[in-house]
Amino acid sequence: MTMDVNLIRSFAATVDWLHAGLIQTATKNSFLDRERGLGGKLFYAGDIDGMGSALVVAANIAGAATLTASADPFAPKQAIRDGVIDFLVTSLDEALRILKNEIRKCLPVAVCVGLSPEQVEREMLERGVLPDLLPPGTVDSFQYEAFLEVGARQIEPAAAARGQSVLMWSVAEAPARWLPRLDAVADECLGQSPNLENRSAHRWLRMAPRYLGRLALGVRLLRCQELSARRFLDRVSEQVATGEIAVPVEIHLSGHGDSIRHCFTPPQAHRKSGGLTPIDRPRSQSASTIP
Repeated sequence: MTMDVNLIRSFAATVDWLHAGLIQTATKNSFLDRERGLGGKLFYAGDIDGMGSALVVAANIAGAATLTASADPFAPKQAIRDGVIDFLVTSLDEALRILKNEIRKCLPVAVCVGLSPEQVEREMLERGVLPDLLPPGTVDSFQYEAFLEVGARQIEPAAAARGQSVLMWSVAEAPARWLPRLDAVADECLGQSPNLENRSAHRWLRMAPRYLGRLALGVRLLRCQELSARRFLDRVSEQVATGEIAVPVEIHLSGHGDSIRHCFTPPQAHRKSGGLTPIDRPRSQSASTIP
């Protein structure tokens, strides 16, 4: 079944929103490693239903080990099919065996326990299992309060900050060939600054295609500094104009409540479509804010 493009864009944007919150909270609490991201940290994401899948994908990209739960017999199986979670187990003991091994190696992994979140949280407290990070939202349970009291940190989703932009790009055809090419352009445009924000952006570019998978099929997204975003637009424009990128590219540039759509079309595509004259440089057009 083909997913609606607006749903795909919305899911990718939600994951970015949550990932930024993870990174921001981890940075404030000195959880973030320059090389491993959140490798070695435990994120308890709560129920896999609803926003749970986006939370787990965000944590996977950030490098954390994630524990989630669901009494629903169908939601975890769908999450397995979507590539969101790696293991579905029947007890907290099974989950901890997997998590401890991957946390020791500082590798990302996502485990779902087929029990209600309330039962899993109760067992976590009884066993002394303390997550480093908790999902956003109203804390209305004794277990969450207890986790916070002993050092867990609750993340808050983060919109693009002042000086940041969010890029979202797609191609008209052959995404398996051309999206990696555009990813490489974006990676180069980020530059080599050693600061944590820049390192997280490079990691996102490497890991997001794998973990977003079919839930954001054919779409790429990147939060970066405005200068990097403008550099990316210029590079893509040049490479489409010269034929180095031989397919139409659509890029949405968002920030501060505005979204502009840029459409770059290779000159030969204009000729084939009956355009009056070939163009030397692809044009961009603006559009309303995207979802």
